[in-house]
Amino acid sequence: MRIEVFGRLPEDAADIRKEVFMDEQGFRDEFDDTDGISEHYVMYSDEGEPIAVCRTYDAPEEGCSIIGRVAVRKAYRNRGLGKQMILFAEQHLRSCGKSNIRLHAQSTASGFYSSIGYSAFGEEDLEDEGVPHIWMQKDIGKDSGINK
Repeated sequence: MRIEVFGRLPEDAADIRKEVFMDEQGFRDEFDDTDGISEHYVMYSDEGEPIAVCRTYDAPEEGCSIIGRVAVRKAYRNRGLGKQMILFAEQHLRSCGKSNIRLHAQSTASGFYSSIGYSAFGEEDLEDEGVPHIWMQKDIGKDSGINK
């Protein structure tokens, strides 16, 4: 498998996000202006099929980035690919000088993010379709142990 980083939303990423967030989860409009200021990550299978995605963008706080729109195609779930995608994004962001990452997780996925070092903060809120979300964060600075 390989992961590629794009400066614009590639069709491969858009297709996965439509499939997961719109077709499966029922979100009406998956795309927003943030796509234009994000880096987009696409994981490809050994056969070259796009199978997972996420995006990152700078948070207002210095040294902080936000990871979002993490999605894995249904046929590839429960294989640790979401974790691989997040860890790749963390390493990429750390190499760019970032020390903190935040994400706005669907509450049902908060256990997954907790298992890879994210901590919830703030109150749970509802996204567009009434889906509960919670903000989570992780320190990826020099002493965080990300590369240990």
